[in-house]
Amino acid sequence: MTQPLTEEERATLKRAAFGAVFLVSSAEPGAYSMIKESLAASNAFAGTTGLVRELLTTGALPRLPGGSPAEAPAVVLPALRRSVEILRAKAPGEVASYRSAVLRAAEEAARAHDGISPSEAAMMATVREALGASG
Repeated sequence: MTQPLTEEERATLKRAAFGAVFLVSSAEPGAYSMIKESLAASNAFAGTTGLVRELLTTGALPRLPGGSPAEAPAVVLPALRRSVEILRAKAPGEVASYRSAVLRAAEEAARAHDGISPSEAAMMATVREALGASG
């Protein structure tokens, strides 16, 4: 890491990662499925290592965007882009790990209840684009 992350930057990285899972999970609504999806995403985050693990698994859960699920992308997608910018500037070696962790958690969440629906797949593509990830 070239510079330490501020508390605000750490909060942005965590909120963006959990927000991405929220977006994918909200793409296919249902209380029971959201519980299963949240657990699957948490397990994916727990499987990370290094700085990314520290960022995503320590401290309190982040506050996610309020309002309707339709409003969440306007908050989460810029936070994902900002997260990549923060890591490029301060911990460039962690960018790929962060992207991978967020995408893996989103995919695990989508798969957790009856597989990946078309709406979940579309939201995963939007998250992938916000992270600047290809494929």
